[in-house]
Amino acid sequence: MQKTSLKSYGTRTDKAMKTVVRLDRVSYKIYNIMVNYLAEHNLTFNQFKVLEVLYHRGDLNVSAITKLTMSTPGNITVVIKNLKRDGWITSIKDPNDNRASILTITQKGEEIIQKVFPQHSINLKNCMEVLSDEELETLYELLDKVYKTN
Repeated sequence: MQKTSLKSYGTRTDKAMKTVVRLDRVSYKIYNIMVNYLAEHNLTFNQFKVLEVLYHRGDLNVSAITKLTMSTPGNITVVIKNLKRDGWITSIKDPNDNRASILTITQKGEEIIQKVFPQHSINLKNCMEVLSDEELETLYELLDKVYKTN
């Protein structure tokens, strides 16, 4: 039996909580679409994010990749190790900082991104097809507003 909450925290607070739950559910739905697609190509989501950043932004140090992929230092270390093992990236010592490494996508890494990314972008576009161009722009602007203030 489904229980309906009779407790209210105020109209605006209740709506804010429902909105955050809805955002989480939508995010999870889209995440699953991405993860399932990437799994077909033997990539984890985190591996894909690192390859994508290196492909589109060029060579970067680990700190920049960690920030751009919204990862943690511990997690990114494992992802990088696995990408190196699989021959998708290489690293060299940063000439400006002996403690840091610069990561570079290899030809093999470029090939997988070039193979996977076009359909990935179509999958994301398809997730948003329910929205008109104007609605998509409005959604983006609203989410950006929330992102920048919190």
